[in-house]
Amino acid sequence: MHNPQDMNPQYLEDLATGYWYSEVLFTAVEQGFFNRLEPGGKPVAELARELKYDFGSLKRYIHILSTLGLVFEADGYCTNTKLSRKYLIQGTEAYQGDSILWRKYLVEHWKSLHQCLEKGTRVLLPPMDEPEEAVKQRFRRYCRAMDCIVKNKIGQILPIFSQLKLQGNILDVGSGLGAFSTEFLRQFPDTKATLLDMAQVLEYAEETHAGRAYADRIQYRPTNILEPWELQKKQYSLVILSNIVHAFAEAETGHVLSEAAAHLAEDGLLIVHDFFMEHKPEKAALSDLNMLVNTYNGKVYTAAWVRQQLRDAGFIATEWIPLESDTAVLVAAKQSKKLADLCISALQQLSVQIQNLGFQVVKPIEVDSIHVPEWVGLKCEFGCDGYNLPHCPPNSIKPEKTRALLKDYSKCLLLQGVPPTRDFQRMVLQAERTAFKTGYYKAFSLWAGPCSICPKCGGRGNCKNHKDARPSMESAGIDVFETLRRNGISLKTLPEKDDYVKYFAILLLE
Repeated sequence: MHNPQDMNPQYLEDLATGYWYSEVLFTAVEQGFFNRLEPGGKPVAELARELKYDFGSLKRYIHILSTLGLVFEADGYCTNTKLSRKYLIQGTEAYQGDSILWRKYLVEHWKSLHQCLEKGTRVLLPPMDEPEEAVKQRFRRYCRAMDCIVKNKIGQILPIFSQLKLQGNILDVGSGLGAFSTEFLRQFPDTKATLLDMAQVLEYAEETHAGRAYADRIQYRPTNILEPWELQKKQYSLVILSNIVHAFAEAETGHVLSEAAAHLAEDGLLIVHDFFMEHKPEKAALSDLNMLVNTYNGKVYTAAWVRQQLRDAGFIATEWIPLESDTAVLVAAKQSKKLADLCISALQQLSVQIQNLGFQVVKPIEVDSIHVPEWVGLKCEFGCDGYNLPHCPPNSIKPEKTRALLKDYSKCLLLQGVPPTRDFQRMVLQAERTAFKTGYYKAFSLWAGPCSICPKCGGRGNCKNHKDARPSMESAGIDVFETLRRNGISLKTLPEKDDYVKYFAILLLE
């Protein structure tokens, strides 16, 4: 992630050499390197003979694999790390190699980015005379790649539904091989699934699930999802749209959501799993360009836009629920009471609401990580021209009172934004009021810098706006730099007046 306060050109060098990392990984996966190390590792000399690699060059290659955390190497012997053993051994349940190699396939497409920007759409297309078998195998590689990705994420999604007694029919729209819906079949034995996708995709899906315990609970319905769905309406307890929304333009997405609404039971749930611009912004923006390069009109949307489309289609939706990866989930229903049964953290949903106000970062932190030493007030008294202003020392909370205050709280959000100061502080007040309205009646904020909430301050006299005034973290004795460091956030002193400024606040909740 880019740090705007870091002016070292090393950032640019790292961007320019990013493909070095991917080529190292592509080569290892393509050559079955990690499978060759199972079950207990192998001498480097033996690997060199198997792969027909130069021994000295292979040692150098293994060194970078070791540096990247993919293998262990010592005394001429090489073994897999736990990470590689879990995700890079072909044939295992969590194998990610198909997804990785699909990324390699896309490299040539990305090289056409300049032309795509000129034309406004993809420019590389499969050859018109591509043999039927080649088309089939390309589709299957893509299906396996998407299957890998979903398997990696479904384990983070299922717990949201763990308190539900889901029964009835599931509709998996643009299902691919059906990795998403089949995990629901495993968890909820009283369900059946209908997979909706192109015929050649569903043919492969049916082959994949043949002989599985749940195979007789799956129905395959070849469909162009951009046309009317020829299915019985209002019969599905759960409709799944996983990595579908970003494949289409706005009007097409509206059609898909409208069809989903028509086929969802009145007491059913809709899942939208996708990239959203608010979550992991760098990866989301890159995924958006990936759609430009590789599709006709796909794009990555904001969660706010998708939520509005859901409302327009008659749904009530949760805030976006971030996964521990590059995607997030929205859950929607026609009846608000259905959303109450989901296992979603209230703090998580509040964090998203507050981030939607315009903060760059909203991060839950431990109250114990807020550092209140004795020296901070000296920086205010000696060195700050705000000293003696309203809500600045000595007219502020003393460090001992701050420490006592913090003992009354167990939950806190760290907020990051940018100048102007007044705009940032107004946004902090919005966050505090949002928390209060959500039910956090003790919500209280401390922000960055002297209080600037009023266009014209009364100066060193009494404050006339106690409703909106709040203390700064520094005036309350908080060491902001150390508090941020304890929470994994970088902050630097700024040598130049025009350097990038970061503003922070804390929102104490309960």
